[in-house]
Amino acid sequence: MSFSILAAGAAHAGGTPAWAMLAYLVSGVFFILALRGLSSPATSQAGNRNGMIGMAIAVSTTLVTHNIANIVEILIAVGIGGAIGVVVARRIAMTAMPELVAGFHSLVGLAAVVVGFGAWLDPQSFGIVDGASQIMAVSRVELGLGIAIGAITFSGSIIAFLKLSGRMSGSPIMLPGRHVINLGTLAAIIGLIGLYTVSPDGGAGEGWMVIAVAVLAFIIGFLLIIPIGGADMPVVVSMLNSYSGWAAAAMGFTLGNSAMIITGALVGSSGAILSYIMCRAMNRSFISVIAGGFGAAPEAGGSGGAREQRPYKQGSAEDAAYMLEQAEKVIIIPGYGMAVAQAQHALREMGDKLKEKGVEVKYAIHPVAGRMPGHMNVLLAEASVPYDEVFELEDINSEFAQCDVAFIIGANDVVNPAAKTDKSSPIYGMPVFDVDKAKQVFFIKRSMGGVGYAGVDNDVFYMNQTVMLLADAKKMVEEIVKSLD
Repeated sequence: MSFSILAAGAAHAGGTPAWAMLAYLVSGVFFILALRGLSSPATSQAGNRNGMIGMAIAVSTTLVTHNIANIVEILIAVGIGGAIGVVVARRIAMTAMPELVAGFHSLVGLAAVVVGFGAWLDPQSFGIVDGASQIMAVSRVELGLGIAIGAITFSGSIIAFLKLSGRMSGSPIMLPGRHVINLGTLAAIIGLIGLYTVSPDGGAGEGWMVIAVAVLAFIIGFLLIIPIGGADMPVVVSMLNSYSGWAAAAMGFTLGNSAMIITGALVGSSGAILSYIMCRAMNRSFISVIAGGFGAAPEAGGSGGAREQRPYKQGSAEDAAYMLEQAEKVIIIPGYGMAVAQAQHALREMGDKLKEKGVEVKYAIHPVAGRMPGHMNVLLAEASVPYDEVFELEDINSEFAQCDVAFIIGANDVVNPAAKTDKSSPIYGMPVFDVDKAKQVFFIKRSMGGVGYAGVDNDVFYMNQTVMLLADAKKMVEEIVKSLD
């Protein structure tokens, strides 16, 4: 989307031909079909192709109708960007998808800021001036909002990228008086946009307002994300995705480009809906996520207190292999630990061997497992796990009571029964898998010395039917596979 934002500015000058408007509408239809296809793993490839076709139509139309930038310069930019994209796509590991998505969101936000400043510095070329050669009031609002949302998306996505990639601590960073600072900064941004809208000179002469909006928006994007802990990263990623869409839509109105308006609205609304779904999956409000704090150090005395001294059972790969092959039904619950260990391929091999022995194998995916929406689905798809074996929480949770073995690999908070029983727990009310109802639980964890991103201990570790497999997830699963031979 970043290139379409930049290139669309050129398409607007001199008006858009009727055929180009129709082409943009067709591209919008393909984008809608893309979202529909991406709603299911079985149709995701077709959805991806529809998205590519829609973007190709939008970019080609923009290139044909442009009359500002030199076509050679544009093609050089396309070539450079395309080459970088190909290299990144080939080199990036599937486990690094969360930070890659955050990085792409930052580019979309930056592109919106660049286009906004371009329209502000040369409004006549963008056709957003009135008879007095001043930027129209409605265009000032759109321009200001586009720059603000784009800047927030850019700086917020940079922080999310640093947290997800491990270059910055995933723990919340709580600044004193952060709520007052954030509200004051947002109020200042809104006030400056309003002041710019009614100022007598809407062009470069009122530059301090536009620049101030951009600077404050960059700051608030940083301030909004640093207090958010790793457990909330799926919501953050979908939220930033929504921001990038609204930034593009705002720029689309400024530029009079229907393709950007349609695409931005689709991305913005779908990201907002996904953020709502993520919040509901954690039984939290969107405001509480933005306020941060989920994943902060727990208070002593609550369920978050360290309980490593409690007795637990530790087993081996041979123990797990024996119980797994004796089972009739096994439900596997993957989490972020699987992604870090890159154990998805070994896990699929284990599932295949169990099915060969007549065991029913299913995979249970929590909406907020991992560090981005659909993180576990992507990794299992990469390992060629059949789509019909993967189930969402609400579709499989009732089956744990009839399950012989619940096999947990790298998940923690999404199986913690404290969410159902302990009102003092920070995750109380969050829907979790009922693994405590399974006859046998195997829990792969690197060590007993840590807790999940929510910062709370897990009673599942100490249940009578739980056997802890303390090792690297990939190595442990590979050992289990060897024992199944």
